[in-house]
Amino acid sequence: MPTHDDVRNNLAANRYELDTEKGTAFSEYQRRDGAIAFTHTVVPKAIEGHGIASQLIASALADVRAQGLKVIPLCEFVAAYMQRHPEEQDLLAGRASG
Repeated sequence: MPTHDDVRNNLAANRYELDTEKGTAFSEYQRRDGAIAFTHTVVPKAIEGHGIASQLIASALADVRAQGLKVIPLCEFVAAYMQRHPEEQDLLAGRASG
């Protein structure tokens, strides 16, 4: 199974990617002033329901945090993930941190 270290930020394609044996899962984004707007997350059908999208987003959010950016969760999966993980909600754009 892939690890967090396997997730990469493909700057040329504006997406975070995670390669698996069954294909590449990815989450597309748009850079905005001080934030990243996640717009769409895709997991190959053959591996849906195995936690790949959660792993991908967890790693992407860790990278966003390391860059000191905020998140605009336009993607329904990213929004739901952040709702389920209160420890990530300080990354939401428009929220005060601390």
